Amino acid sequence: MSTYSLIRRRRSIRSFSNKNVLRRNIEKILDAGRWSPSGLNNQPWRFVIVKDKSLKARVSSLTKYSSIIKKANVVILVFLDKRNSYNRLKDAEAIGACIQNMLLCATELGICSCWVGEILNQKAKVNKLLNIKPRYELMAAVALGYSDKKSQSRRVGLDKLILKEYL
Repeated sequence: MSTYSLIRRRRSIRSFSNKNVLRRNIEKILDAGRWSPSGLNNQPWRFVIVKDKSLKARVSSLTKYSSIIKKANVVILVFLDKRNSYNRLKDAEAIGACIQNMLLCATELGICSCWVGEILNQKAKVNKLLNIKPRYELMAAVALGYSDKKSQSRRVGLDKLILKEYL
């Protein structure tokens, strides 16, 4: 499948079946994230993998989108390593690229995903729950699993997105 087709096929899925995401696929998804671009190649991302149902339930209680976290087979929490950061904005952008690589890899593997950002409102509580040092700043949660549902998505037309053209 072409990259363009893969990009157009990716959707945010918020309801998951009980089907297991294999460890080798989780590692492949993380590896895709690892190969993302970052300023000075500082690779500021760090990951916490949560499959344990009890722990997922506790993490899910920290977001108003708790059902997404609870129902996912696995949740990858993505952190910024502040000690490995040289420019917070650039590093946040790099982590966004990392997450996008992960989402696209999941799609290619037939695994559904959802990027959950609202959990950032409780990032200190997430760190405390997971016993993560303050030097790691939560940037997002990525829910992974399988869904039998087909997702639909609409996009605003390019004519509404392009501010100006200087051709």
